[in-house]
Amino acid sequence: MTYDILIIGGGINGCAIAREAALNGATTLLVERDDLASHTSSASTKLIHGGLRYLEHHEFGLVREALMERERLIEAAPHLIRPMAFVLPHDDRVRPWWLVRAGLHLYDALAWGTRLPRSRGLRKSDIAYRAPLRGDRGGFVYFDAFVDDSRLTLANAIDATENGADILTRTQLVNARREEGRWHALLSSGQHVTARTLVNAAGPWVTDALARLGIETRARARLVKGSHIAVPKLYEGDHAYIIQLADRRIVFAVPWQDGFTQVGTTDIAVNSPEEARIDSGEIAYLCAAINAHFRAQVTPGDIVDSWSGIRPLYDDGANEATAVTRDFVLELNTAGPALLSVFGGKITTARQLAEKAIAKLAPSLAITPRLVTRDRPLPGGDMASFAAFLAEVRARYSFLGDERSERMARAYGTRLWAMLDGIEDESMLGPDFGAGLTQVELDWMRTYEWAATAADVLDRRSKLRLTADPAIGRRVEGEMAMQREAADRDQPCDLAHVTPI
Repeated sequence: MTYDILIIGGGINGCAIAREAALNGATTLLVERDDLASHTSSASTKLIHGGLRYLEHHEFGLVREALMERERLIEAAPHLIRPMAFVLPHDDRVRPWWLVRAGLHLYDALAWGTRLPRSRGLRKSDIAYRAPLRGDRGGFVYFDAFVDDSRLTLANAIDATENGADILTRTQLVNARREEGRWHALLSSGQHVTARTLVNAAGPWVTDALARLGIETRARARLVKGSHIAVPKLYEGDHAYIIQLADRRIVFAVPWQDGFTQVGTTDIAVNSPEEARIDSGEIAYLCAAINAHFRAQVTPGDIVDSWSGIRPLYDDGANEATAVTRDFVLELNTAGPALLSVFGGKITTARQLAEKAIAKLAPSLAITPRLVTRDRPLPGGDMASFAAFLAEVRARYSFLGDERSERMARAYGTRLWAMLDGIEDESMLGPDFGAGLTQVELDWMRTYEWAATAADVLDRRSKLRLTADPAIGRRVEGEMAMQREAADRDQPCDLAHVTPI
């Protein structure tokens, strides 16, 4: 088959580019060797933010752009993204009060025209914010947003396919060569495809992909590991904390699932994407950060979960990993059919990155790029407000219960109407595999969301593994295996390719 664009990598950047390309009328194929968002894009701190700490490195343009994208994303996916208050306890030993206050004033100024409240001082009346902290210190409150990172990636992929893109998971690019003005590629499925342009959005493997393609480049990825831990809930409330540490780094504590707090992240330079696992030093570092600032104390034995992601930052020559730019760099190689390589970036700015990527590729594609995603809801996000939508879900499907109805409303947004169409009571949902995950929802994930394994279902699409009976994994994996066998026996097909709704 012949495409306008072949994209390597199913993380947030690759899926956002596929969406942008498809909406601009370009025939698009994305290949991902594992599951969508199975690496860095599901191992983030789950924040949509401007990046307060980037101001210290004078990345004012990046912060402004990220804050504008924060506004667009809250509007586009109110089910996946929700505003959140962040409490910043003050520590004069790390930064003087005036410097932090000035930084927050600048953050507010750069967010001019957006909807979230401006920052303010921490008041004595802020009992819920102050009570979990050790000592009686002042501080600040500002606002950013929380996001379901893997489902945001998935929403981009769904919108891409519904506008004509092909997305193949569990499919690797074996090799590709430039010939007769096109890229000729061999996929691990045995399929041969051609494309006018190639996008290397392989994340931590971006330089590995270039080497496999035989392309020399001056741009290099600086691999930086960020690790998180989840511990039993450190405090009550829906707010988060941003803690200043003695080494001048910051660590976030954010509500996670029901009954837990996630804490992270670290910044550790690594040499390989395969080093995406937390080590004992990082565990000690994050536990020490908690114990120095919260009344609740933890030990490594209290950790119930952890995750690590490798950020493929653009190597700008900074000495310390914490100082490396978080902005993205798009390198275009036109020594033959165009090759665009993506370095760096963050979840918050993925849509903007995709817009700029298509603009760079436009001459090679002979198209005039249109600004098609700035005001476009992501799938499931077409609602006036999440609160009103959730109330309607609960009124219509009271048998779901409060906890399950909110989980499903947040995961699927208005797509929940299609999933539950014709469902009148609990019995019509099919077998329950645990934690309220039923056959109807599992079939939806398989049919429309590329889910193929228990990890796809429990870790990235439902986030149920941490709060559910451990046996749920075995039950789901058994069901997925039976479905695969039935599909192969009755009508062999490529389950990696989703059928648009």
